[in-house]
Amino acid sequence: MKTPHDLNERTLADAWADLKAHADAGLPLQADAFRLAFADPEFLLRRETRGIRFQLEMLKPDLDQQAQGIENTIVVFGSARFPTPEQAQAQLEQAHVSGDAQALARAERDVRNAGHYEQARLFGRLVAEHSSKLPEKERLFICTGGGPGIMEAANRGAHEMGAPTVGLNIALPFEQSPNPYITPSLSFKFHYFALRKMHFMMRAKALVAFPGGFGTLDELFEILTLVQTGKSEPVPVVLYGSRFWRRLVNFDMLVEEGVISPKDVALFTFVDTPEAAWESIQSFYRLENAAGRP
Repeated sequence: MKTPHDLNERTLADAWADLKAHADAGLPLQADAFRLAFADPEFLLRRETRGIRFQLEMLKPDLDQQAQGIENTIVVFGSARFPTPEQAQAQLEQAHVSGDAQALARAERDVRNAGHYEQARLFGRLVAEHSSKLPEKERLFICTGGGPGIMEAANRGAHEMGAPTVGLNIALPFEQSPNPYITPSLSFKFHYFALRKMHFMMRAKALVAFPGGFGTLDELFEILTLVQTGKSEPVPVVLYGSRFWRRLVNFDMLVEEGVISPKDVALFTFVDTPEAAWESIQSFYRLENAAGRP
């Protein structure tokens, strides 16, 4: 005799089988009052059900990460536009052949920025190497926005050490595919920026911000604001590339003008090497280094 649980599972399976049959046959879905509410895309995508979609975007990545033992992450932000060193070198060689002065200037800039790609990759390796020696509940996992550039580099470094890596991608008008170094079962896609940002902070034990554009700045200052106002537990915030960040933001001027407090500049640390970034995080938590010394 079928139990209520069995009947419920069968109902759920039938609902999704019906939707799949429409998709497989290439049939457009029409509004259907008799369709179960949770299996009705037209209903779930209505303006009035936005709150439900918020809940679903909150729950899905959270439950999946819990199930896979992802409790502590180090979040790495940075430009999606930085190429790999190999790509940058190939572009430089093409620019030299073309003789185009503007192309050559762009290629030389990309070669410089490719250095950040390699450093983010090395940082990912450092985190994964250290984490592999920790008890399972204390392991740290690289988490990025899931795209190319710096995000790819950090995921790649951890992946090369055999560690799972997390990607929190976002649906954009110009489609951004997840980079190939994210663990497939930990590659998530968001519609809402707010929910994505929340997931960055839910498990973050540190933030490392490499040079980047509007997206990087948005994420960095949101986290600094959360920590400054006590809405989030303090975490180490590491600004990678001191020359870039000091040129971009005059933090001393903000103190002089009284718009932030002198103590607020202690919320972040400037570093210029992967080792210094990792040491800053270790120091914050008084972790042991690879040699076992405090």
